[in-house]
Amino acid sequence: MKDNFIDVLICPKCGGKLVYNKIKTELICNADAIAFQIRDGIPIMLCDQARSIQDI
Repeated sequence: MKDNFIDVLICPKCGGKLVYNKIKTELICNADAIAFQIRDGIPIMLCDQARSIQDI
């Protein structure tokens, strides 16, 4: 995923910055402690499909 594309994406829940995790292929919102999966190069930016990362 290209860095300049990631820079324009924001968390749909809080509007905060997202961080790309290349190993897990997901975008992480540290403010909300959730991760959005990227499938076939397409970020799935749906809050109901986000994964909680609080237990990590």
